[in-house]
Amino acid sequence: MKVLVTGAAGFIGSATAQRLLDRGDEVVGLDNLNDYYDVTLKHARLARLEGHPGFRFVRADLADGSAVASLFARERFERVVHLGAQAGVRYSLKDPHSYIQSNIVGMLNVLEGCRHNEVRHLAYASSSSVYGASSKLPYSVHEPASHPVSLYAATKRANELMAHSYSSIFRLPTTGLRFFTVYGPWGRPDMALFLFARAILEGRPIEVFNHGHHKRDFTYIDDIVEGVVRVLDHAAQPDPRWDAANPDPAYSPAPYRLYNIGSNRPIELLRYIEVLEGLLGRKAEKILLPLQPGDVADTFADVRELQEDIGYRPTTPVEVGVRKFVEWYRDYYRVT
Repeated sequence: MKVLVTGAAGFIGSATAQRLLDRGDEVVGLDNLNDYYDVTLKHARLARLEGHPGFRFVRADLADGSAVASLFARERFERVVHLGAQAGVRYSLKDPHSYIQSNIVGMLNVLEGCRHNEVRHLAYASSSSVYGASSKLPYSVHEPASHPVSLYAATKRANELMAHSYSSIFRLPTTGLRFFTVYGPWGRPDMALFLFARAILEGRPIEVFNHGHHKRDFTYIDDIVEGVVRVLDHAAQPDPRWDAANPDPAYSPAPYRLYNIGSNRPIELLRYIEVLEGLLGRKAEKILLPLQPGDVADTFADVRELQEDIGYRPTTPVEVGVRKFVEWYRDYYRVT
C-alpha cells in the first residue's frame, strides 16, 4: 500500500512508519519539525527512515490547507495514519492557539484530503485524556467522554466527533485510537520517563506530581505500533449493533470505530520510578507535588474491543520496556 504517516518525525509516527516499511509498504512521511521539543531528536528519527527506498519525507504543516490538499491530490494515498498533532496536556495551558491550529485545523485538512481522494481508511490518534473527569475505571469506549479537563483533551475529543461526521456524510472509514501513556526508545523528552532518567543521571531532583500515587496504563511503543498497523489494515465498517433509541458511544451506523489502545496493566508512578532507579543504579531525589491542572489521577484501558476485532495483545511488562528505554538512552546520549 501507499500510506501517508503524519507526524513521521514524532515518537509514535516514526516507529509506525518503520513498521510499515519493514513489511513492504510505500510510506510518505509528513512533519513540520516544530521546536516543541529537541528538533535534533526528530531529525535522528527521520534519519533511520530516510535510507529506506520505500520512504519519502515531506516537510509541511498540517494547518497549511493548500499544502495538504496538494499532497493528497498528487500522491493518491490508499490509507492514512494521522499521528501529527500538538502534544502535551500541560503545554496546552501555555499555548492554546497552537492546539487549535495543529489539532483542529490540521485534522480538518486531513479529513478533506481523505474525502476528496478516495482514501480507503483513516486511522488517527486520539488520547486517553478524553475521559477527563470520569473516575469510572477501566475506561471504556462504551462510556461517554464528555468532560475533558484540558484543551488538549478537548481537541482530541473534537477530532473523534469530526471523524464521525465525515464517516456519516461521506462514508469515509475512520478509526480513532485512544493512546494510553506510550513510552520506550526514541520517546518524547517531555514525557515522565525521559525527564526522570535525565534528571537522575545528572543528579538533579525530579518533580513527582500527585505525590507519585496516580496510576498510568504505561504502554510500550512496540505494542502500540502493532495495534496501529493492525487497525490500519482493518477498515472500519458500520456496526450492526447500533441502536438509535439507545445510542452507545462505541457503535455507529457509519464506518466509524473508536478503540482504547493501552497495556491494560496500570502501574503506580512510584513503582515506575522504582524500576527506573534500579536500572540506572541510582536513587532519585523526589520533590513531591500535588496533581497538576489538566492531569487526571489514574488511567486504565479496557481493550476488549481491540482484542476481539484485531487480536491486539500487549506483551511488554514495564520492567522490560523501561530497560529497553534505558539501553537506548545510554547509547543515544553516550551516557555511561
